[in-house]
Amino acid sequence: MVSNDKRIRIITGHYGSGKSEFSVNYVVQLRKETEDKVAIADLDVVNVYFRSRERKEELRAMGIHPIDSSIDAPSLDVPAVSGEVTAPMHDSSYQYVIDLGGDKVGAKVIARFKESLPENGYDFFFVVNANRERTQTAEEVIEYIDEIEAASGLKITGLINNTHMLKATTVEDVLKGQEVAKKVSEMRNIPIKYISCLEEVAEQLPEGLDGQILPIHLYMRADWMM
Repeated sequence: MVSNDKRIRIITGHYGSGKSEFSVNYVVQLRKETEDKVAIADLDVVNVYFRSRERKEELRAMGIHPIDSSIDAPSLDVPAVSGEVTAPMHDSSYQYVIDLGGDKVGAKVIARFKESLPENGYDFFFVVNANRERTQTAEEVIEYIDEIEAASGLKITGLINNTHMLKATTVEDVLKGQEVAKKVSEMRNIPIKYISCLEEVAEQLPEGLDGQILPIHLYMRADWMM
């Protein structure tokens, strides 16, 4: 159950990892599991495409409070962050998800709010897509994690295997990513928290894999996009 994670969940990952897609699916599942207030903040000021803020009306309709840039321009790359971001950090009645920019520049955004994070009260999840450059091997993933941790001042607490090829994703893709994530887990003592993939692929995965399987719906891509 995603509701068993720390109250504040920060989600990061390399460009193209599917970080924002996972973040939206995660917060939708969280809404189903808890009676608490639920909020998601889009702190990705680096990637102009596929931001969770672009689905804020859908999220509101589900009973999820979206927080985005202080500038109302969802299709623009604006380095501005609303002060509202800190409110759910201090309000324990909220379950909170933060969609963070996926490189060391984007990670610096959360460093600005580090003092507002409760000690031992957050999870920092790294999304692994072993089909993307710079995260195809355990060594590459660890190098990337090191950059994110140095820039943010926070430690990664969990891994998410989201290895995909969009709608062409196969079981073999997911299992390849699982092997990479498992090596990272063993080398850095970071648990694999989730395996994220399309529902039709999730149904074919073997039993006994590390991590909770979280089937996803493609909220962030139009049906015509492959």
